[in-house]
Amino acid sequence: MSSSDNTPIPVPHFIRNIIEADLASGKHKSIVTRFPPEPNGYLHVGHAKSICLNFGLALDYQGRCNLRFDDTNPEKESEEYARSIQDDVRWLGFQWDGEVRWASDYFEALYDYAVELIRQGKAYVDDLSAEAMREYRGTLTAPGRNSPYRDRPAAENIDLFARMRAGEFPDGSKVLRAKIDMASPNINLRDPAIYRIRRAHHIRTGDQWCIYPMYDYTHCISDALENITHSLCTLEFEDHRPLYDWVLDQLPVPCHPQQIEFSRLELQYTLTSKRKLNQLVTENLVSGWDDPRMPTITGMRRRGYTPEGIREFARRIGISKSDNVVDMSVLEGCIREDMEVRVPRVMAVVKPLKVVITNFVEGETQSREAGFHPNHPEFGSRVVPFSKEIWIEADDFAETPPPGWQRLVPGGEVRLRYSYVIKCDEAIKDAVGNVVELRCSIDPDTLGKNPQGRKVKGVIHWLSVEHALAAEVRLYDRLFTVAEPDGDKARDFREFINPESLTVVQGWVEAAVRDAAPETRYQFERLGYFCADRRDHQPGGKLVFNRTVTLKDSWTKEQG
Repeated sequence: MSSSDNTPIPVPHFIRNIIEADLASGKHKSIVTRFPPEPNGYLHVGHAKSICLNFGLALDYQGRCNLRFDDTNPEKESEEYARSIQDDVRWLGFQWDGEVRWASDYFEALYDYAVELIRQGKAYVDDLSAEAMREYRGTLTAPGRNSPYRDRPAAENIDLFARMRAGEFPDGSKVLRAKIDMASPNINLRDPAIYRIRRAHHIRTGDQWCIYPMYDYTHCISDALENITHSLCTLEFEDHRPLYDWVLDQLPVPCHPQQIEFSRLELQYTLTSKRKLNQLVTENLVSGWDDPRMPTITGMRRRGYTPEGIREFARRIGISKSDNVVDMSVLEGCIREDMEVRVPRVMAVVKPLKVVITNFVEGETQSREAGFHPNHPEFGSRVVPFSKEIWIEADDFAETPPPGWQRLVPGGEVRLRYSYVIKCDEAIKDAVGNVVELRCSIDPDTLGKNPQGRKVKGVIHWLSVEHALAAEVRLYDRLFTVAEPDGDKARDFREFINPESLTVVQGWVEAAVRDAAPETRYQFERLGYFCADRRDHQPGGKLVFNRTVTLKDSWTKEQG
């Protein structure tokens, strides 16, 4: 397996300490991890943390990492989700060991192991209804009670289990349960169900099975069959670890992996609940799972986030058992830092105000060449054409400027980036007093040099009207206005959707980006980092750019 880029120095954490101790003691000669998603939805930023952990550890310790789909819940699973998950893992820069694995690869073995548990008197077929089973299970303070079917003979249970598989009984009428301890303080050990009857078409096995194993039973055995050394999962599975160990202790499996739990990622200003993300999609509150405002990996990719930036984010937030609540600004900072050194710079205007250069002289007024990045001459350069009419940002002109203003004012001067110093001689207004055009003059002696006898502090970006290309520019912001949109139990999370999370404008861009392929990233100088939309952008045709992140973290300042 390999990563698509050099990995920064790893940050120490308790799982690394465990692995290093196991390797040093000879407990393991090499490590094998796995990433085990359910193919029932799109992966989000929390999964990205897990991907980077499992695949990253395998890389760092020259081990292997499997991709294994937990496809034991056929009603909610699809090939679409499975394909998207594989795409996400590869896009993040990782490759799993060998072929993609599936829990369904082990269905026959899982059935045989269940029969073995029955033979040992450690599993039984139960006829209790789901409601009765909940009643018998007890509570956190009261022990459970044994099912009246708990002491069926092994031979009868084997026969009933075979008939369950053969489709003799209706859905939900019987389950196979592990026989552990109905008085255990850990409710997970109170005779958990390990098989249920469910007639549902499976994406890989079709209608071959009408009984399906439960996750807690399936996962530990799948890990053992794949010789996983360290089975890493989030803290909600900590109470399930005794069941993980119990199942493996009863069976002749090839190995007994170590389950280790770490805290899940809680990213502020977004959600990672699959149910709530699905609501956003199905209620058309976003445009789909890959909406650039979504915390899904495919959404982050479409927005323009880099895999390198996401991997650095996962490295920076670390791994621990304590709460991992992270502000969105940390993720945005990682993306910003990565793109700062990685992407070329061009000029674009998103709120155009026309400027007419009154002393422009055809054939004499010159254009200049400009590099795509001040620190990367290998990125090349392009000519930035100048013409009689140019676009500037409307926000770069003020009739009554605030204190400290260093942009254009009536009678004032600024430098055009890569070009001349201009002076505003006149502001043209419409019938209701809005400024619709500026009349400006250039100082012809300032192309590439400072003016004589005076200082001009302000520098603004601009475009030649004649040469600029029209572009749809999508200005994305955070999807929610509060740090914990689902933290207020009295209010619905949808009430906190940011009405300004997407603004679509007609902008202008340099001709140098005309043939940019989808997912090409740029810094639009002074505006932010942008990415050619991977779906709607057409090289040489309709140009569509998504704002990935602003140049500075203005959000924290505004909210403070």
